[in-house]
Amino acid sequence: MRFLSAQLHRRRKELSTRWRRLSTGQQALLTLAHLRNGHPYAQLAAGFGIGTTTACRYVAEAVELLSALAPTLTPHWGRWETLSAGQKAANRSHAKIRALVEQAVATLKTWRLLRKLRCSTNRITSLVRAVLCLHLASSE
Repeated sequence: MRFLSAQLHRRRKELSTRWRRLSTGQQALLTLAHLRNGHPYAQLAAGFGIGTTTACRYVAEAVELLSALAPTLTPHWGRWETLSAGQKAANRSHAKIRALVEQAVATLKTWRLLRKLRCSTNRITSLVRAVLCLHLASSE
């Protein structure tokens, strides 16, 4: 929660946003409650004393921020002999962190939100990247 709150605070300063209904800590808690437990926006909005649209917007903002921070893994395909030295090095690095990815996939299964998604399929990638970013931040 501290990691996400700090990232949201940095982002708000970057954008020079005006007053908001929730602090960055409350927005982080709202987002984590949605991602971790899969609470619907209406329930979250009632709990935090904000509108449903505001809850949706706050969660979307945090998910986009986390998604942008998530690491990328783009291995190079082809015969080993035809790959350049840089591509071979990238593939070696990719193979070394594969265990972390497998652990992250196992962790993703524990997030209730991802068990039964109730959102647009266009948002799934951002949600998974956000959860992965939170997992990696908590393991540091």
